[in-house]
Amino acid sequence: MEEISGRWQHLREAGPVRYDESRDQWQVLDHQNVAAVLSDPATFSSDLAALAPTQEDFETFRQGNFVGMDPPEHRRLRALVSQAFTPRVVAGMEPRIEALCARLLDEVADHDRFDLVDALAYPLPIIVIAELLGVPPEEHRLFQEWAGVLFGGDQLGENPDMADLAKALEAIAPTVRAMNGYVLDHIRRRRTDPGDDLTSRLIAAEVDGERLADEQMVGFVALLLVAGHVTTTALLGNAVLAFDRHPGADAALRADPALLPPAIEEVLRWLPPFPELGRRITRPVELGGHELPADTMLTVHLGSANRDPSRFEAPETFDVARRSNPHLTFGHGIHFCFGAPLARLEARIALRMLQDRFRSLAVPRYEDVEYQNPAVLLGVRRLPVEVVRT
Repeated sequence: MEEISGRWQHLREAGPVRYDESRDQWQVLDHQNVAAVLSDPATFSSDLAALAPTQEDFETFRQGNFVGMDPPEHRRLRALVSQAFTPRVVAGMEPRIEALCARLLDEVADHDRFDLVDALAYPLPIIVIAELLGVPPEEHRLFQEWAGVLFGGDQLGENPDMADLAKALEAIAPTVRAMNGYVLDHIRRRRTDPGDDLTSRLIAAEVDGERLADEQMVGFVALLLVAGHVTTTALLGNAVLAFDRHPGADAALRADPALLPPAIEEVLRWLPPFPELGRRITRPVELGGHELPADTMLTVHLGSANRDPSRFEAPETFDVARRSNPHLTFGHGIHFCFGAPLARLEARIALRMLQDRFRSLAVPRYEDVEYQNPAVLLGVRRLPVEVVRT
């Protein structure tokens, strides 16, 4: 992780906006310009279909994935989904998330060492999403298997080009096909037998006489796998790793539980799970002293923007008590992450329970930590920890 931080710092030294010849795209690296790009969907489009490789099985995803849409489609679809996935729905999940955390940690109650990802960070958000959608418990493992293939990054190197991405899409297409089929069948069952779950609420959602098509709901479920699962898994692992690597952080949180919410925000600033976002430039535009041509790819670098010294005091210091923390990890503008409230809630509950259950929780050997492919996700795949119970 230190290597990545050094890389971000090196990128910023080239200026706020630079052209990356190796990837044939522009990069935006400072906080002000990143926020400006994310606030202007008319100039910097989220619809990358014209530039990115396509694969037939992913077209269903695109129909409901409003992260890759521009207004007015984005506004209409997000308004429909917002009717079903409300702040009240998320807040009401707190008791169930607490029960799930307790059950998962009970399963390692007699272990002095265990893998935090396997035990808690990976299964917790998957189960939450599956239950939210009304998926039967015996089928939760399917979501775990799909997520492992979709976000494992095993098909990619650390600096993939478009050809690499096309090959990766072909490799994971069978998984996408299986997931599409399952979710479509689940939606159709809920149409004939609705329940008290998010799938049923999505079916019933209506704005100006319009409802979601089945294929659009499939795309939103795929989005939930990212917003509701991968981000939380990475956040939990990154938090435990960051607290362990910065002496005094864990003790400060134990001494003052009110610090946990700002500590979570600092983890998000320090290690954003998705440090880069792609945009398509729709018209010639001047940015950071450069003339950027239309129909070219642009990458906004959230990781670099989150360490911008013009926006953050002591940006290279990990500070769990940081007061001003306008990080861009969850995005900015119309595409601010839909799953942010759920990720924050799960992280707060899980991290508090870890501290309540264990007098100490440490990473005994950093050599045993296995990281995700940073081209796909900034997080840990394996995180062996050693605990002492209270």
